[in-house]
Amino acid sequence: MLVVMKKEVSEQELQQVKQYLIDEDFDFHQSTGANRTILGVIGDTRNFSTALLENLPGVHVVFKIPPES
Repeated sequence: MLVVMKKEVSEQELQQVKQYLIDEDFDFHQSTGANRTILGVIGDTRNFSTALLENLPGVHVVFKIPPES
């Protein structure tokens, strides 16, 4: 799963999203570019609903990566 943050995300908003992921037992890798921060989420997301995550302040969009067949 990829979490793309808004361009003007604050450090507090980013920390809130990271803590949410930790609380949901996920690990993540942060990639910070010139315009965006992306969190690559590590863990089993098959049954995870992205609705709450997508509504957190600072989140632009969440992409679930489909499992391999």
